[in-house]
Amino acid sequence: MNRMRDTTTITEGRDDKLAKHNLFETPRCFADVYVLRPGQAQSVHSHAGEDKCYFVLEGAARVTSGAEVFEAAPGAIVWCPAGEDHGIENPAAEGDLRVLVFMAPHPKLGKPG
Repeated sequence: MNRMRDTTTITEGRDDKLAKHNLFETPRCFADVYVLRPGQAQSVHSHAGEDKCYFVLEGAARVTSGAEVFEAAPGAIVWCPAGEDHGIENPAAEGDLRVLVFMAPHPKLGKPG
């Protein structure tokens, strides 16, 4: 596994839904870059046993974490604890949103059996 990635080169979005670009993945965690075009969103959802963080790289994000909604600019990070509803959207009229997403433990690989 490549231990270093340049997130500035990960800019490809999709017209039909948010794009997820995996950086690292182990049973203990994963890190992705999400690219959301204007108006795109990750629906509010929850994970029973995993924490997630959204770190805004570029653009403006609206992040739901539990009962709170945050307007997050580049450099902001929002923590979403396990069991709480969370999601992210690009509310901008133009310009992509790029977000570093970290989750631990990995929701698929971190489970026994």
